[in-house]
Amino acid sequence: MKVLIMAGGYATRLWPVTKDHPKALLPVGNRTILDYIMENVKGLGLDTYISTNRFFEAHFRPYAERYGVGLIVEDTLHEEEKLGTVGALKRALNELGSDDYLVIAGDNIFSFDLRDFLNRYKGTPLIAVYDVGDPELARRYGVVVLKKGVVVNFREKPLKTESTLISTGVYALPAETIGLIDEYLGNGNKDAPGYFLEWLIKRGVEVHAYRFDEYWYDIGSADSYLEALKTLLDESHVEEIQTSPYAKIIPPVVIKEGARILGRSIIGPYAYIGEKCLIENSDISDSIIFGRTVIRNSTIWRSIIDEKCEIRNLELKKSLVGGHAKIQRGD
Repeated sequence: MKVLIMAGGYATRLWPVTKDHPKALLPVGNRTILDYIMENVKGLGLDTYISTNRFFEAHFRPYAERYGVGLIVEDTLHEEEKLGTVGALKRALNELGSDDYLVIAGDNIFSFDLRDFLNRYKGTPLIAVYDVGDPELARRYGVVVLKKGVVVNFREKPLKTESTLISTGVYALPAETIGLIDEYLGNGNKDAPGYFLEWLIKRGVEVHAYRFDEYWYDIGSADSYLEALKTLLDESHVEEIQTSPYAKIIPPVVIKEGARILGRSIIGPYAYIGEKCLIENSDISDSIIFGRTVIRNSTIWRSIIDEKCEIRNLELKKSLVGGHAKIQRGD
């Protein structure tokens, strides 16, 4: 068996933040999404590969070298050219050859141990499923109906739901099943893997489910990204920074090297402040601020602000600000 982490999407739902940052490498606490996945994968002792695109190849190359894994690069530079997840999976299989595969979506953070998941794998397709508890939320994903651990119905993004159990983007697929991708791609949707699973079940392929609890995050929106931060940031990580004697830091927070927290600023709880940021007389909580951003005389709550921005004299709530933006209100 080989492990294949799919990280070739352009994450348009999180633009403009992900316009120049691959989603799998976004920070969640003091680690990236990919770090959480790789720390789970490394205990398996399996050959592992990351599938990405040409545009983000340079971002992933150092991570591949750090973890000692392979890099599969699809030759696309723009959203309009992308192969889709199933298309990229086929591209990777052409390079890596026939085998059983553990396929993991690169924007997934999940609570279960992959060793336990693979202990349930018996040579037939196995998918990880999670109860989101809300029919409206379930409709955004592949909705699963189970009977004694077997998937009896799977519908990708249905208009109506029979269940709140959804497929989470972790699949163990035998070589025989993987070999059907060519036939599927003749007429099937090349993007969401759920359509491939739906097609398999209609053909009579028996698909089993591994159900888990605790937490699961698909980092596909600002809300899910910030919720993941709140769940996973359980202790502070403060590097070498400058702080004013009047500033207050409320844990848990992450504040990266070279940041300056000046004046009567309040940072936290649940704040990520990137390297060399300047925060002066501002309150920031439940938010992610990328590096080299300047924030003065502002209140930031439940927002994501990309690198090298300047925010002055503002109150931002539930906002997503792209890189190099300059926003201010008159003094």
